Amino acid sequence: MEHDVVDTLIAPEGQLEVLSKAEVNKLLDTSQGGLYNMFRNCALAVLNCGSTIDDGKELLERYKSFGISIVQRERGIKLDIKGAPGIAFVDGKMVKGIHEHLFAVLRDIVFVSNEVTDNPKFDLDGTEGITDAVFHILRNANVLKPLLNPNLVVCWGGHSINRAEYNYSKEVGYQMGLRGLDICTGCGPGAMKGPMKGATIGHAKQRLQTGRYLGISEPGIIAAESPNPIVNSLVIMPDIEKRLEAFVRTGHGIVVFPGGAGTAEEILYILGILLHPDNVEIPFPLIFTGPESSREYFVQINQFISDTLGPEAQQRYKIIIDDPELVAREMQAGIKQVREFRKSRGDAYYYNWLLKIDHEFQRPFAPTHENMRNLSLHKNQEVHLLAANLRRAFSGVVAGNVKDEGIRAIEKYGHFEIHGDAAIMGPMDALLASFVVQHRMKLAGKAYTPCYRVIQ
Repeated sequence: MEHDVVDTLIAPEGQLEVLSKAEVNKLLDTSQGGLYNMFRNCALAVLNCGSTIDDGKELLERYKSFGISIVQRERGIKLDIKGAPGIAFVDGKMVKGIHEHLFAVLRDIVFVSNEVTDNPKFDLDGTEGITDAVFHILRNANVLKPLLNPNLVVCWGGHSINRAEYNYSKEVGYQMGLRGLDICTGCGPGAMKGPMKGATIGHAKQRLQTGRYLGISEPGIIAAESPNPIVNSLVIMPDIEKRLEAFVRTGHGIVVFPGGAGTAEEILYILGILLHPDNVEIPFPLIFTGPESSREYFVQINQFISDTLGPEAQQRYKIIIDDPELVAREMQAGIKQVREFRKSRGDAYYYNWLLKIDHEFQRPFAPTHENMRNLSLHKNQEVHLLAANLRRAFSGVVAGNVKDEGIRAIEKYGHFEIHGDAAIMGPMDALLASFVVQHRMKLAGKAYTPCYRVIQ
């Protein structure tokens, strides 16, 4: 079934009917400076929704003949698609959610290129400029809703989780949906899909027609984590750092389910921000949760945080095992505090302007062999900066596991080497090894070959 391919011509509905000639030329330009490759690869990932591939390189190689071009007509644009994965169609018609996602990809790639990257108005080397750019991308995608009370829960967790963990994430989503909470995830399979699936049922039972299922992705990861079509608002951020910032600026609390290196990266990101001295007063509910069978996973994560970032970091989250109702109630209570705090400070409900994000968490990190080797992983630095560097190390492991560029770099130059203090490298090696044993690095049925070597 997966190799069935379909050709089709589709028109946008309600967004992006009009593109300028210059924008179209940029999108069809296959040179280095053009956007075609990024647009094509993201479009292919969207169309491959529900498939069992989590390998960006494998996806691109499987659908080599896939092509997408823009046809300009007097009355607007159409997308001419050749060789699309059959999985995106029902009885020859494209699934509506996938249709929407294709135009969301087009919208964000055009907007980011024209209005952000090539726009001198945004200082993308400065902290405020980056935060402002993230705000504008989200606003253009119609994600920021000024009149809503805070109710958006960001759910993080692995794309490769077992059935018990997936069902548990669905149950947590259901309990949150019953309480009127909306869901934001990285929009892929596994722990990103479960909470949304659960919340749709919770919302349906409460007759909530306006449930929001926000998916935030970026071009490097989207092929490994095709957006699930429950997502009714998809945003493609330019890179992983802006994607992470979008999560913490728009969300009012975070639930973390079990996962692998990507989930560890997200945990280190949020803890590094919450440990910044300027953020001590800011309420931000953060809950780690999973079924009884995942207890050991959270014991290991908690131990790793204790060994590397210390007890202060452990104060910023709660671990709740096997109790979806309690997770939902705690999150609801935490978000109430967020609302009161923002009200008292005059901060927006829809964008967390007050949160201080250190520039070290915003600078795009390219996980090359050299950059991975030179990471500063020692205790002789402020704890939030150590968290920033640990996040980069896990980011590199994610790239080597599932991203097209990362996989190719590993094939060419061998393992990433990660150096640092024995007091940090020991726990890190143990944590990564436990992810491998628990099959958290790749989807089930795929043998995992480590892309890294920890050197103490």
